Amino acid sequence: MTRVFRLLAVLVSGLLVLSACSTGPASDAGSPATGASSSGGAEAGAFPVTIKHAFGETTIETEPRRVATLGWSDQDMALSLGVVPVGATKINYGGNGAGSTDWFDAKLKEIGGTQPTRWDENDGVPFDAVARANPDVILATNSGLTKADYDKLSKIAPVIAYPGKPWTTPWQTSLNLVGQALGRPAAAKKTEQDTLARIRSAVDEYPAVKDRTFLFVSAMSTDPSKISVYTPVDNRVRVLSQLGLTLAPVAEQLDTSKGGFYYDVSAERAPKLESDIAMVYSDQADTVTKDKLLSQMPAVKRGASVVVTDEPEATTLTTPSPLSIPVLLDTYLPKLDAAAQKAG
Repeated sequence: MTRVFRLLAVLVSGLLVLSACSTGPASDAGSPATGASSSGGAEAGAFPVTIKHAFGETTIETEPRRVATLGWSDQDMALSLGVVPVGATKINYGGNGAGSTDWFDAKLKEIGGTQPTRWDENDGVPFDAVARANPDVILATNSGLTKADYDKLSKIAPVIAYPGKPWTTPWQTSLNLVGQALGRPAAAKKTEQDTLARIRSAVDEYPAVKDRTFLFVSAMSTDPSKISVYTPVDNRVRVLSQLGLTLAPVAEQLDTSKGGFYYDVSAERAPKLESDIAMVYSDQADTVTKDKLLSQMPAVKRGASVVVTDEPEATTLTTPSPLSIPVLLDTYLPKLDAAAQKAG
């Protein structure tokens, strides 16, 4: 099974529960440690704050000094607001040698922070590792937590879970939830506005992309008999839509009532997957362009496709954030522009 497909499997299945852990932080939980630095501090009147989410609501009484994150993007949200987590998820897909990402590390260097402890979530929530980090708050706004995970983690520290379905929280929503939890709601709103302005400015340089229809799919050499088509609730689709593209009707018609962010369809349906541009995740470029079925997607057939095989490039879209979005703009807009020129 390819690493790309393993990531998809993690996102679909959610996180499994591991062994029991400590039921609370140690006595020095209020003292910041190396890697827990913050910039600017909480805004006046930010606490106490009560935040609603899928498992109820969580109240944070005072500014957290030790922040832990779970899932694939909350560490970026915190860091974009000047807060360095003491612990964060190891980025196994698309990460660097430190289990981090280059865009996270660039921001970390900019503010003079220390790399957080990284824990591996491939086999489920690492409760013991999270407990050892002594967090004051656990951010999991775009994660796959179950109710059992949430209940167990809540014995360690207050938990901010996702507001809707697992793995489908828009980056702006995650950012603003993290801003509330860290006492920086105004800073979060400004970061959102600055990021959206950066998107608009970048898109203006590629007018051919605007209003083109697109599909975002994945097709793997391990099973070329199927194509995974991503739905409107997927964050990759959302970001591409923010670049001025319009999701093709065939994807808009997929059922998202249960929160599914992609659906598998038979590769025999490739000729029916009509769009101006196709963005395709794959483990091998030839899987798409040379396969007798997959190559019949209309956009692929015209050469109006962007095939993504590079893991870090894929990760910028998989986990969009104020830190990764500038990278994906530089990476994808020229490629989407080239595809748009062939869209007819």
